[in-house]
Amino acid sequence: MMMEAVLTSDIHPEYGELTIPFPIPEEDYDRTLELLEELEIGDVFAQDCRVVKLECEYPVLDRLEGATVNIDELDYLAKRLESFWKSEKDQFQAMAHKLDLTDIQGFINLTFCCQDTTVITDFSELEEVGREHCIKNDGLTVDEYYSIDGRAEALKLIRSGNGTVTPYGVVYDSGMELKPLYTGRNFPSYNWKVPTLELETALGGETEGHFDLPMPDRRLQREIERAGLDRQDIPLKVELSGLRGAVAALDLDGLTVDDLPGLNRLCRAVEPMTEEDREKLEAVVKFTEASGIDALCRLAENLNLFDVIPEVFTAEEYGRYLIQKSGKFAYDQKLWGFYDYQGFGEDRVWQEDGHFTECGYVAYHGTEPLEELLEAPTEEQGMQML
Repeated sequence: MMMEAVLTSDIHPEYGELTIPFPIPEEDYDRTLELLEELEIGDVFAQDCRVVKLECEYPVLDRLEGATVNIDELDYLAKRLESFWKSEKDQFQAMAHKLDLTDIQGFINLTFCCQDTTVITDFSELEEVGREHCIKNDGLTVDEYYSIDGRAEALKLIRSGNGTVTPYGVVYDSGMELKPLYTGRNFPSYNWKVPTLELETALGGETEGHFDLPMPDRRLQREIERAGLDRQDIPLKVELSGLRGAVAALDLDGLTVDDLPGLNRLCRAVEPMTEEDREKLEAVVKFTEASGIDALCRLAENLNLFDVIPEVFTAEEYGRYLIQKSGKFAYDQKLWGFYDYQGFGEDRVWQEDGHFTECGYVAYHGTEPLEELLEAPTEEQGMQML
């Protein structure tokens, strides 16, 4: 938790207060919105949450107390700041103080440019300060970096008289420009965590929406709304894909915004999988010959209904595996020559309706027919049908 905010309605403070940790845990996002809605706040765009109190690692953000913010803006700012190093923390706070920032949009935009500044917090470390200042403004190789007289460069900077004393150190802005990358609608692209699938929309040659999947369902809905993507046929392009194996063979050409809920559900199912689970999913996909986002979702979410035994490609090998390695039977090595591995394997394959694939032996043991599992309506489709 990077910060904790006590929020209330700007219009109806009598409705009560809500304490929220930021960044909001992914698993708590949807529920957090429900709680905010009970106070009639948490709009997609409006800055309708008044900050009653803010406990944070960044004292400069105390300026937000008493201000109204948008819940997603505060969450985005917390994610940006959570990834900052100590030096970036000093740069952000010192420049926020110098620029007298008080609005959350300004704070968000500062996170993208404060790194261009130099802040001196300890005058006993001028050697490092000078070197860091030079590499920031000139761009240096490693050898050039260590050949610099850092102390001399730092003293030159101090004697320039361009520094501003702040509670967070003496800051030199070095010509930093606070660009309005965020203007209140689409958040600038930022990977808070490594996404399973990263997509963008391109309208008129300009990127209008950015989606790092998986994300909470409500967040996805809000991101679509923020991007103004009211037409479901708007095309998507894949910027990065962490899908692998048979799932990676999914045709990602021709995707549209309408595919986002299904893709999000698929990525949510795949993201926590171990390497063993991913290999198992690949075998199941090949076994079922499933295709399409919805079918792959159902397989990924019901992987426990399948048995996959890698490197077993014949009935005899399966019988040997069951008797010797599965632990389901008492195996006596002295009787190895009396076991009918072939016959036992064939019988089990028949009972389980199993199949041998290039990935090994695969069997389905669900209670409903496999065809019905693959054709079952998704949660999104079921809601539409209602």
